[in-house]
Amino acid sequence: MVDNVIQVAVHDLRRKGAGDFETILGKAQLKVSATVERVVNELHALYASKATKAHGKFSGEVVNYPAQTFIADFQKGDYKEFAELTQKLMSTLAFQAKQKAGATGGHVLFAHIQKDNQVFLMVAIINDKLGAALTNDLDIAEITHLDLDGFRFAGRVNITAWLAEADRYIGFLKGKGDVAEYFKEFLGCDTTVQDKEDTKKLISILENFADPAKGQVKDKQAFLRKAFDICERHVCDGVPLDFEAFSNELFPDDPKTLAAALGQDQGLGDGFVPNKRSLRALVRFRAKTPQWTMEFERSALNDGKIVYDNEKKTITFKDLPKELIEELDRDRE
Repeated sequence: MVDNVIQVAVHDLRRKGAGDFETILGKAQLKVSATVERVVNELHALYASKATKAHGKFSGEVVNYPAQTFIADFQKGDYKEFAELTQKLMSTLAFQAKQKAGATGGHVLFAHIQKDNQVFLMVAIINDKLGAALTNDLDIAEITHLDLDGFRFAGRVNITAWLAEADRYIGFLKGKGDVAEYFKEFLGCDTTVQDKEDTKKLISILENFADPAKGQVKDKQAFLRKAFDICERHVCDGVPLDFEAFSNELFPDDPKTLAAALGQDQGLGDGFVPNKRSLRALVRFRAKTPQWTMEFERSALNDGKIVYDNEKKTITFKDLPKELIEELDRDRE
């Protein structure tokens, strides 16, 4: 849930002939009614649940990507000129849509919101959907309504994180193919990928998802081994991860739940090739102190070759190699 829906506006981006778009401006600001709050909350929840997101920060090319300038002026003006902000952003969106073949229009919703003590600007392009409803005399009539579930383009700027100079503060849905690139260009987002950090975040989410206490995954070790095999294949082929396809392959019993878990991390998006070295943590434990180094496969715990005592916080190694036994025996003589 969004903590506070502050300002909302809806404008239209309409196709005008081949390769051309026009903007139709709506109200400067909508009254934040219960319905408006519900729509914004539902869109925000749907956006957060999508796995195929990319993240980044504003491009250094301010002239070519002016969205950051508009948002900066909005913030410096104490968030008062919302109408001016959305109108300027609509002009930028229309310009970028013209540059990309296959780009489509729709209703463009802008929402100035607060969540977890942070300020965000969310933008989503929504289309209408034909439906049916019963009239008062129990007849069936056609109606059109917003297709919230079917939106393909959305982005969110964490203004608080931007001001704090975080590494990543923009997120947007990647969609299929390269059509969504125009939405990235509209936001002026530089999606520099940090494969090592992304791989560590991915592993953390997978380990948490497979926690036996949650009851979602029957065999944690088998789940993580399968995840490792899939990721290793992507490393060998040099193919970036697609979280939707990844979830379908890794967890076919309920891929949507896994995809939602992957999409919840605000700083993680797909589209990266896993880091080979970091990936080992999926199937191997490693620890080091000034006196010793220990590394073993997770499967050794299942095989009984290694026993971990949770109460005593000790590890027992069994079936030691002959060479190690002989060396230890010599050392005790």
